Amino acid sequence: MGLFSNDISTLDDLFVHTLRDIYYAERQILIALPTMVEKANDPELKTGFEEHLGQTRNHVRRIEQVFEMHGVEAKQIDCPAIDGILKEAKEVAGDINDGTVLDAGLIAAAQAVEHYEISRYGTLITWANELGRSDCAAVLQQTLDEEKATNKRLTELAEEHINQRVAE
Repeated sequence: MGLFSNDISTLDDLFVHTLRDIYYAERQILIALPTMVEKANDPELKTGFEEHLGQTRNHVRRIEQVFEMHGVEAKQIDCPAIDGILKEAKEVAGDINDGTVLDAGLIAAAQAVEHYEISRYGTLITWANELGRSDCAAVLQQTLDEEKATNKRLTELAEEHINQRVAE
């Protein structure tokens, strides 16, 4: 079922398609985060990535819960958007030797991921509510709140000291 295929004919189809997209994305993020933890030099950034890894495991479980609540099979579909964001992050991180510059790059890469997730979860919540699935929307809202908090914390880390050190 592709986004522009004939397999999507209702809002419910679109909701399930997008849920499968974010399921794939979260699982790819689970694979990428340990490398980000390993590469981070700043102790607060490293801890933040470790905490988000735990949260991401919960995000996957919540998506599986929404699949179950909605009565559809929990399966993923390829998400070229997250693949591209993660590929770019890996390439950039591989090109940076200075630890402080690397931390700034890791924050930028993580925020690109967070912004994608925030967009997807916001859309899914709106559609769940339109479909009369406030139960699914409430579960997804928990994850959206965590994604927004992670993005805010990344901004704080960058602005409070990491970007300043890079600029020196």
